[in-house]
Amino acid sequence: MTEVKERWELRLYVAGKTAKSVTAFANLKKYCEEHLKGQYKIEVIDLLVNPQLAEGDQILAIPTLVRKVPEPIRKIIGDLSNEEKVLVGLNIIPV
Repeated sequence: MTEVKERWELRLYVAGKTAKSVTAFANLKKYCEEHLKGQYKIEVIDLLVNPQLAEGDQILAIPTLVRKVPEPIRKIIGDLSNEEKVLVGLNIIPV
């Protein structure tokens, strides 16, 4: 029997193509490729285009990463440059 891998749904909230937003996406993509290859989906939401979407996930700062699946929902604010903090924060690696 094959092992069913967990699916990760990540949502990155940004405000335009700022340096911080671009860095956050690049960092997130790198971590996902290293640790979740083939198991993740990243949805980027630009709040300059869709400001109303900030309310649903209670976004107070940009960029913010929200892990929707697996539950519980987790959030990380910033450019995601601290890999260990991101991986522990998303519970990809245990503390």
